[in-house]
Amino acid sequence: MALARLQGIHRVNRAFHSVSVSPFYGSYWGRLNATSEGITRSTNIACFYSVDNMLGQNGSEFTIQLGGTRWMSMMKVPRGAQQTSLKVTMLSPGFVYEPYEPRKPIPFWKRWFTPSGWRRTKEDLILEMKTAYAIATLRKKKGYSKKLFYQNAVTLYKEINTVLANGDITSLRKTVTEKMYSALKNELKRRESMWNRVHWELVEPLVRIRTLRARMIALDKNDLDKAFIQLTVEFLAKQRFEAYDSKGSVVAGDKNKEVLVRDLWVFERSLFHPGADWRLCARLSP
Repeated sequence: MALARLQGIHRVNRAFHSVSVSPFYGSYWGRLNATSEGITRSTNIACFYSVDNMLGQNGSEFTIQLGGTRWMSMMKVPRGAQQTSLKVTMLSPGFVYEPYEPRKPIPFWKRWFTPSGWRRTKEDLILEMKTAYAIATLRKKKGYSKKLFYQNAVTLYKEINTVLANGDITSLRKTVTEKMYSALKNELKRRESMWNRVHWELVEPLVRIRTLRARMIALDKNDLDKAFIQLTVEFLAKQRFEAYDSKGSVVAGDKNKEVLVRDLWVFERSLFHPGADWRLCARLSP
């Protein structure tokens, strides 16, 4: 009897480790493969699993569940094994869904009187509908306020740039995603190889701040509460910058001059993590 129980544990353990979880993300326009569209996408997933009374007398199958939803068909295991649940908590999708790119203007006559213009108008309408849907969902689930969001976004913009200028990003772990944190670390290393320190200053108020795109990434098409919202924000602001070498000599910039800078940042927020707040997940090329 003891030998049979040990064999049961061994088979269940082997079956568990043979599973390769390939996350797919369903958007409200359908399920989205995490490796499609030619965009490199990494995924930050924290996994926790628990085994309770695995060798009970009534169970005969091994079930893997992701976020409470059955992900795979049930796998046969020895008699006497109860169900095992795999709980997955995704901290961030790890990619930007449909990164913003400016649309090239087309003439009025071409838009309204040619087949290619009609197709373009349809595409533009779909893009705007996606943004409207994401904002509406965010407002319904989290009470979104554009004014409060912009205040928060400017605070993060100023805080992240100031911390980068000071050369210590450890305080940013809660305000950026893991992938963004790694990118900032690499950026800081490259900068330190060129300059000893830098001065950065934001001239307030900003010239302009606006939302260019909103997207929703749902983990389960049957439960849209389990989703992430991504907002692409344009910052147009005057800044002062100056870089120094190890001797304190100015090697780049001039802190007495204001430079107009345009940045595109993507902020992300979970709709299903308690206490979740906005975090920087990407910076796009203007």
